[in-house]
Amino acid sequence: MDVRAKLHDISLPLGRDTLVWPGDPPIDVTPKLRIANGDPANVSELHLGTHSGTHVDPPVHFVEGAAAIDRLSLDRVIGPALVADLRETNGPIGPVELEALGLDSDVTRLLLRTSNSSLWRSLPVEFPDTYACLSPEGAKWIVQNGIELVGIDFLSIEARGASGHPVHHILLENGVVIVEGLDLGDVEPGTYTLVCMPLKVVDGDGGPARAVLIEA
Repeated sequence: MDVRAKLHDISLPLGRDTLVWPGDPPIDVTPKLRIANGDPANVSELHLGTHSGTHVDPPVHFVEGAAAIDRLSLDRVIGPALVADLRETNGPIGPVELEALGLDSDVTRLLLRTSNSSLWRSLPVEFPDTYACLSPEGAKWIVQNGIELVGIDFLSIEARGASGHPVHHILLENGVVIVEGLDLGDVEPGTYTLVCMPLKVVDGDGGPARAVLIEA
């Protein structure tokens, strides 16, 4: 990598203050061994759900019998990505908003920077009643326009309580990789190289990840 390249860490921190989806396991890091207590090393126990913080949704998350996170090809989550400016958006994102971005035909990885990113400036926060997300029509637009990966700066790309989870089904059943829980608040819109490495959880329905954008 060019030593002059600038890195943007777009991952959420994992700790007790990290927002989790209602009903998901809480995040906890518990010390088990400590040098200060006479142990030979510091070792902690990590407790979290597979969709904690910044994470990748594989098809099996909503499609029974489909591919799990350990079968995800890493070339899907590494490569050129466009950060789109939707900072004024705090509701469902549909075809009108997506068309207005004027994407080039070669864009295959799309990261949506919305008003959600402001949440991560002041953890801990209460779970919001509303947030920017994709509408089902927006999900269909993503598929129809050849987008292979879509990311968003909230814990879900879909509206809370959406009956049948249509956005997830539309995207995952059509091979679109979903990255959720991004922090894009300090990233200007534009093209970067995305490196998003989910944990290789055997048969995992999700993979917590460290995600960075590389700016030339």
